[in-house]
Amino acid sequence: MALLVFLAAVLLLLSAQTVHVIGQPGFLSIDCGLDDKYSGYKDPNTGIFYASDGAYTDAGENLKVAPEYERRWNRLYQTVRSFPSGVKNCYALPTESGAKYLVRLSASYGNYDGRNDSSGMEFDLYLGSNYWDTVSVVDDQAYEVLFVAWASWAPVCLLNTGHGAPFLSLLELRHLGDAMYPALKANQTMSMFRRRNMGGTVFITRYPDDPYDRYWWESVGPQWKNLSSTQNMQPDPSFVEPVAVLQTAATATGNNTAFSFTWQENRLAYSFMVFMHFADFQNNQARQFDIYFNGNRLGLSNKPYSPQYLASSSVSTSGWYRATDGNYNITLVATAASVLPPMLNAIEIYTDGNYNITLVATAASVLPPMLNAIEIYTLLTFDTPTTFPEDFDAIMAIKFEYGVKKNWTGDPCFPTIYAWDGVKCSNTSGNTTRITALDLSNSNLRGVLSTNFSKLTALENLDLSYNNLVGSIPDSVSSLPSLRVLNVSGNHLTGDSLCTNYTGILIFRYDYDTSTCDKRTGSRKKIAVLVTSVVVPVLVVAALFLAYFFWRAKRKPNDDHTEKLQVENAPSSTKRQGGFGLVYYGRLEDGGMVAVKMRSESSSHGLDEFLAEVQSLTKVHHRNIVSLVGYCWEKNHLALVYEYMSQGNLYDHLRGKNAAVETLNWGTRVRIVLEAAQGLDYLHNGCSPPIIHRDVKNSNILLDQNLQAKIADLGLSKRYLSDTQTHISATAAGTAGYMDPEYYLTGRITESSDVYSFGVILLEAATGEPPLVPGHGHIVQRVKQRIAAGDIASIADSRLGGAYDVSSMWMVVDTAMACTADAGAKRPSMADVVAQLKDSLALEDARENDSNAVAAPTMQSDDAALMSSFGPSAR
Repeated sequence: MALLVFLAAVLLLLSAQTVHVIGQPGFLSIDCGLDDKYSGYKDPNTGIFYASDGAYTDAGENLKVAPEYERRWNRLYQTVRSFPSGVKNCYALPTESGAKYLVRLSASYGNYDGRNDSSGMEFDLYLGSNYWDTVSVVDDQAYEVLFVAWASWAPVCLLNTGHGAPFLSLLELRHLGDAMYPALKANQTMSMFRRRNMGGTVFITRYPDDPYDRYWWESVGPQWKNLSSTQNMQPDPSFVEPVAVLQTAATATGNNTAFSFTWQENRLAYSFMVFMHFADFQNNQARQFDIYFNGNRLGLSNKPYSPQYLASSSVSTSGWYRATDGNYNITLVATAASVLPPMLNAIEIYTDGNYNITLVATAASVLPPMLNAIEIYTLLTFDTPTTFPEDFDAIMAIKFEYGVKKNWTGDPCFPTIYAWDGVKCSNTSGNTTRITALDLSNSNLRGVLSTNFSKLTALENLDLSYNNLVGSIPDSVSSLPSLRVLNVSGNHLTGDSLCTNYTGILIFRYDYDTSTCDKRTGSRKKIAVLVTSVVVPVLVVAALFLAYFFWRAKRKPNDDHTEKLQVENAPSSTKRQGGFGLVYYGRLEDGGMVAVKMRSESSSHGLDEFLAEVQSLTKVHHRNIVSLVGYCWEKNHLALVYEYMSQGNLYDHLRGKNAAVETLNWGTRVRIVLEAAQGLDYLHNGCSPPIIHRDVKNSNILLDQNLQAKIADLGLSKRYLSDTQTHISATAAGTAGYMDPEYYLTGRITESSDVYSFGVILLEAATGEPPLVPGHGHIVQRVKQRIAAGDIASIADSRLGGAYDVSSMWMVVDTAMACTADAGAKRPSMADVVAQLKDSLALEDARENDSNAVAAPTMQSDDAALMSSFGPSAR
């Protein structure tokens, strides 16, 4: 039976990776909602083979459009796959890492749900972990992107935004040539806005005319003249335009020497790139013109442009272009030598506002300008981290091999609120993160223990307990370089692998009663594990005591006593009162400045908090976490000695003594919270096991002389016992206004509790207000009410005087609101917060640089709505 299940899983995997080669190599064409019992069919209009979608998604239900639509519509649109359950549902499309692809989808309603109302229905699209577009069902249009595959699978995800169940009619993947679209980069996606066949007479030109099955929509107008030819044309190898598209063009009418193409699009766009395709098939007279796009001249070296005869050449913007006013213009101008007016064959457009392309003939031109085709794309930057490609491929292979369902859809690690169950990711490097823990216990896994687990090379904890695994443990799994815990209890494993005396850091767990090894060996293993778990902590504590006594032995008793007297008799040097006690300014023997925190007799913090901070800070070393210089423990006298932070804490600068003297500008505020976020991210993801701070607040963000921020006061911190632990049960502790309500109610604390507290700090930085204002409630509720008005000025600290980038401010506010979500599972990780704050700081730095270069009014922009991976707020 186990063998049959394994073979079935393998066949499913193979079918998912081979269906797309049936009919047209490099094509995967999915008729969404087609019953899996059908092997597929060939579309009579294009000859393209379409298959059902069962092999590419785990969720959803197959439905048919209403009979009145079924009778009229092409078979491609007669069924849909609807996803009424779950927030995020994904298709996994097989790709080749590093190759270029086109993916296109459409959602045609056809009253499939019997409600006969698609108004207001919309949902979000994601490619991997990155936002792609918002589908408006009533528009009934195609959504298309060009991208470079980053792994062997490309997830296309539908996100339910509360405006109707997401659904798809068609999903198509096309493998592009490696030389095509040179501007397409690995970390950028080009989202198709429009693609136009200028002067065309066929509504859509596609496969087989276009070998890559791009859609070229006809574009005709009364203000220009259509040209056509039956002569054979040579496409540009960088774009491989269809010959049928190159055989038509648009040009100026009458005696006009300029050709204009104008359009308007109200959707928001960051930046865009335009590709214009020219191929002249009138060679009797000279054609020469200048090309203008919203007044900017295009072309090589700003020289007049002459199309090649019977061969395509392309002109594009030099890079991704953004116009601050939303108005764009492309102008084709005939030169003096041109006889024919400019012509335009096709166009693709992805942008916002009013745009204009103008071709103006030069004095040497006899023919007016002409344009055959045009493509316009918006830029989608992949700024959200993704799972390391090799890890993604390995976990997908495991999913298919064992038929794992769960919520294993989309990117395994990001966005963090949709991370896969049982998968833990950390060690983010660049824009990727590694899978470090995998819990598949009680998952009904059957068959042998797969070698695919060994491809997760950063794996530290693997829990496969209580499944139906048989056979032996592959050496490649047990010898993973970072593996620390391997749990295979509750299976039916056999072989010498269970008798191996594993050494090093690996903790190996299995059922001794079912082992073929001698029972005494199992007993020795139990003893070894027990001794390790008991002796190691004892040795650590002993080492701390020895270090302390060696430290005391190195010092002269008189000097030590003198320093203590100097501190005790210097009340004027007190810096501030903390929860642990008074903090004093002090000096070491070498003249170094330190801060000495003395425990007060009235303090609620005792020896446990003291030891917790000592143990944490002796192991934690990060530029954004305050350093412990030393400590003293004499009878009931406890003292902690830190590096000296001369500029106090963030509270001092927002609402304390420093705030009355000088207001922190917005760029400095964002930089401070970013550095603090990096410190917290290190505690959560850089420490093993992770550390939860439990008392994140603005007075625990200390600032040095350069206003560099460092997290302080780890006295209440808690450390996980292992990397697989999901939460810690602890009595609620922290500071009013900053404490996570979920933690307060349940007593279960996770990293998300720190995230909530940090979200409150972000709101303080943005508004300058305290968390709690008597009679006005909590800062989260106060800001929510202002967000509904859509006016950032009502949220931002009035002391800033409007001196901030609006997008930067919105991004911090959006991030703060995501951090303070009611449910901890919906909050971002600190790694996500760091990424958002880096983008916010970049926007503010750019504004400050622009302001320094030339005085300009603050740009009011809605870009933050798209840049924030947590979704836009009301504007």
